[in-house]
Amino acid sequence: MKIVLDRPRCEGHGLCEESAPQLMHLDDEGELVLDREDVTDAGDVAAATGAVRVCPVAALRLA
Repeated sequence: MKIVLDRPRCEGHGLCEESAPQLMHLDDEGELVLDREDVTDAGDVAAATGAVRVCPVAALRLA
């Protein structure tokens, strides 16, 4: 499974980072950085799914 970020849509709210800090973080400018795009571990898949769900602008999806 892969996390896909629609960068122009992301507004840097940080809710995804709270849900999946092991997979992504906001940099010093408030831009989302995916630390890992590919997720295979069940715990990481659950965290990625949660991050997708909490994004208020639907900037993340799983493929």
